[in-house]
Amino acid sequence: MTLDHVRTLSAGINQTGVRAYNERLLLSILQRNGGLPGSDLARRTGLSPQTASVILRKLEQDGLLLKGEPVKGKVGKPSVPYLLNPDGVFSVGLKIGRRSADLLVLDPMGNVRHQLRDTYDYPLPKTVFTFLREGFAQLMDEMPGEMRERLCGVGIAAPFELWNWHEVLDAPADEFAAWKEADFVAEVGRITALPVRMVNDATAACRAEHVFGIGREYRDYVYFFIGAFIGGGVVLDHAVFEGNQKNAGAFGTLPVADLRGQPGHLIDLASIRTLELRLIRANENPRQLWQQPQDWSHLSAHVEPWLEQTADALAIASVASCAVIDVEAIVIDGAMPSGIRSRLVDMTRTALAAKDMRGLIRPKTVEGQIGANARGIGAAAGPIIGQLFLDRSAALFDQG
Repeated sequence: MTLDHVRTLSAGINQTGVRAYNERLLLSILQRNGGLPGSDLARRTGLSPQTASVILRKLEQDGLLLKGEPVKGKVGKPSVPYLLNPDGVFSVGLKIGRRSADLLVLDPMGNVRHQLRDTYDYPLPKTVFTFLREGFAQLMDEMPGEMRERLCGVGIAAPFELWNWHEVLDAPADEFAAWKEADFVAEVGRITALPVRMVNDATAACRAEHVFGIGREYRDYVYFFIGAFIGGGVVLDHAVFEGNQKNAGAFGTLPVADLRGQPGHLIDLASIRTLELRLIRANENPRQLWQQPQDWSHLSAHVEPWLEQTADALAIASVASCAVIDVEAIVIDGAMPSGIRSRLVDMTRTALAAKDMRGLIRPKTVEGQIGANARGIGAAAGPIIGQLFLDRSAALFDQG
């Protein structure tokens, strides 16, 4: 395929080429369920076989779909499944964290193709925007021309009201105040004409889990992401619920109690920042928690009591969530080693089993699958979802 041909196809995935509803519906079903033949897609959507066939051929011509290997059945000719083309579209995601920033390129399957990271003691606009500008240029240099031509947008995930985090980060208030005037769209506009989507960082992580992880298995659930500070998200009726002010799932302020029964808030008892403070009090360097690849095995004397406290606080928060929303699952993920995450999920499940839940239906407690990269992946997923997929449709969840 020539570059000129790719450039022609890219007109269907840029900001002026948002797909028609039926195209998005078919793409969404394939993204969520994997490869399916045209006959199955027509049945799930209620489209006539002829209409479905026309749309599928168009999506294939646009480079968004591929034909898989024929599957032989008991009778008749083999069926040919349609698959999402992993090289059909790409997006860029910027995650602004309290300890690090990530810039990545995502494909429609949720695979990270390129990634850069910058670490700091705390995020300031000058630091983050310099990383964005220089990192974007580096990514464009590293990407083949075909990928650059198929970029559909930039997603940015950042904490809500970042300027208010200076106290918990021991950062200068006057420098942090600059975030109030920061214009992310303008900053991205200085380096590319691609459309920009903003999202709360924990909501972005929830979206990544919902689209690419275990969230696909549940209709309604609460999602906790344990980063430097805990955040989360809410999924209702198979869709991430952002809320009127885009801040749903801000669980950090939930009132909970510590293991001694002293009142507090979830953010103070179930964040990695709490573990950092334990290390500081023990004259240990807290930066080792964020070194890649992550290995906390030598820190068990500090990690174990942190896990116990975090699990109990998450269990209390889960009960409160179930009292408000009738969820079927609690999904827990975070920026920690996978073994630590698995233990935290098990301990939370045990702690929740001991809580008084009279009048409530006890949810499943399950482990997220995306991990530390969830916020960046969720940020990058925003432009792809916005232009190619549907957030919710009954046909997406028809398993028959």
